[in-house]
Amino acid sequence: MRTALTIAGSDSSGGAGIQADIKTMTMHGVFATSAITALTAQNTTGVKSIQETTPDILKDQLDMVFEDIYPDAVKIGMVANSELIKVIADRLNYYQAKNIVLDPVMVATSGSALMKNEAIETMIQYLFPLVTVITPNIPEAQVLCGFEILNEKDMERASKYIGDTYHCSVLLKGGHSIEDANDLLYEKGTFTWFSGKRIDNENTHGTGCTLSSAIASNLAKGESLQVSIQHAKEYISQCLSAQLNLGKGSGPMNHMEGRLK
Repeated sequence: MRTALTIAGSDSSGGAGIQADIKTMTMHGVFATSAITALTAQNTTGVKSIQETTPDILKDQLDMVFEDIYPDAVKIGMVANSELIKVIADRLNYYQAKNIVLDPVMVATSGSALMKNEAIETMIQYLFPLVTVITPNIPEAQVLCGFEILNEKDMERASKYIGDTYHCSVLLKGGHSIEDANDLLYEKGTFTWFSGKRIDNENTHGTGCTLSSAIASNLAKGESLQVSIQHAKEYISQCLSAQLNLGKGSGPMNHMEGRLK
């Protein structure tokens, strides 16, 4: 069986983070392992508190996974601390990890910053050179490129700037602010658009986590990056189309409704 490792925060409400990643990987037929970067007390209405993992505990988690169940792919989610970012980069380098998908969780849906500038710079310096692809949404891409993204032409300019500046492949997700669900991959100087229909569903908690872990799952199974993205988009569309309605706020998707080809 193929395996994948998720490095992310725990979501007590089960819709995002480690919980969403494990559900997604399991639905893709991939055995999921995890390294938790933070504990959160949250539900569909918001986050009450966060307790970050210590660098030593994070290192031990990564070592124990890599030394026993070596992952075929790695997904990295919420890491808000420079020390933790450096631990992740060090261990991924040490074990020569492959098929790394980084979801740079920098900006909350509300627009609030989730990472300090120092941590963003550390992530760019230490993690970007290691990854197969980064998957920013529009607000996160604006932080990385430094200008506003209002349309698909701006998406092309931003993804090229980010990819060329930081020497990485970029999947820029248009669904957050652009009025469609089209995503743009910039890889080795080439643009590839992935079209998607906008699904009328206000319960979108964990979509970024789910998409990135679905991409990692497909990479773990030996698919190309483009095929992995296409299959991941199809999966997340099915999860959203199930119209699950849990909680009082922006609820989770139904990860169990995604059907694989």
